[in-house]
Amino acid sequence: MASSLNDSRILVTGGTGSFGKRFIQRLFEEYPAIPRVVVYSRDELKQFEMAQQFPADKYPAIRFFIGDVRDAGRLKRAMEGVDTIVHAAALKQVPAAEYNPFEAIRTNVLGAQNVIEAALDSGINRVVALSTDKAAAPINLYGATKLCSDKLFIAANNLRGRRDIKFSVVRYGNVMGSRGSVIPFFLNRRSSGVLPITDPRMTRFNISLDEGVAMVLYSLENNLGGEIIVPKIPSYRIMDVAEAIGPECEKPIVGIRAGEKLHEEMVTASDSQNTIENDRYFVIIPMMHQTNQNEMSQKFAEYHKGTPVPHDFRYSSEHNDDWLTVAQIRDLIKLHVDPNHRA
Repeated sequence: MASSLNDSRILVTGGTGSFGKRFIQRLFEEYPAIPRVVVYSRDELKQFEMAQQFPADKYPAIRFFIGDVRDAGRLKRAMEGVDTIVHAAALKQVPAAEYNPFEAIRTNVLGAQNVIEAALDSGINRVVALSTDKAAAPINLYGATKLCSDKLFIAANNLRGRRDIKFSVVRYGNVMGSRGSVIPFFLNRRSSGVLPITDPRMTRFNISLDEGVAMVLYSLENNLGGEIIVPKIPSYRIMDVAEAIGPECEKPIVGIRAGEKLHEEMVTASDSQNTIENDRYFVIIPMMHQTNQNEMSQKFAEYHKGTPVPHDFRYSSEHNDDWLTVAQIRDLIKLHVDPNHRA
């Protein structure tokens, strides 16, 4: 594994985001001989700030490309000399996508297709695209665009012909402490004495940024192409998060926002007939046309050392076997979000 990634030339779309910065930091920590890392994003200020974190004299492999995944030509230029793509760029805010639907489509769907076509034309060997639990049985536009993106990346394996390239997807839940998520929102509101609760029954999956990075690194090295990899991670109850952050605060119920679910799922009942599991992950196997699906399932099961899940199985946040307690949530906030947090 180390020798393979040490020899890789990697482009990260959305490279100045929370995931991109942590992923690139881990690359340099674990694979110091890596020859090229390209940060591809739209925001020159974020690139300038990131360049202070990764100065050229200490990180000679890093390159910064200003560009948008909507721009197919710029993507293709950025992929010159690259063999691996991690696609993290997306418009992710649910309310913004509801209000500006075609903007989300242009970035999350058309941008995904641009990445695929540029990769096919540029001699890329492997592509891993980041997805979200909101892409499983979506009810909001963000989730619907990410479902479309997932389908595009999986189907791209049908287009590779004789090219040595594999496309796959990783799907996971709420990243603890990510921008716009509930934990930093509650931390910021704690001083007001009021933590607004959308619905006391609400649950979510939880994953740390480092766990998400580790999952992408695993996927880069361990995918056949066509899989959607889903991690086995804990859930939390929104009331437990509020208690972990502000036990003394008032907690008025304000109602669910447009596009929100009470609970999230990452493997739907419809996916179950094409899903296997091993100790660490669920793997949703591609449905291939003109291919014996039983042979396909056996191939992926042997490769991933997995077994089929039961029919009608659902992996949802409210039916999880692993739940975070209030104390565990506090510990994770100290570890991953705010080391000075005290409740």
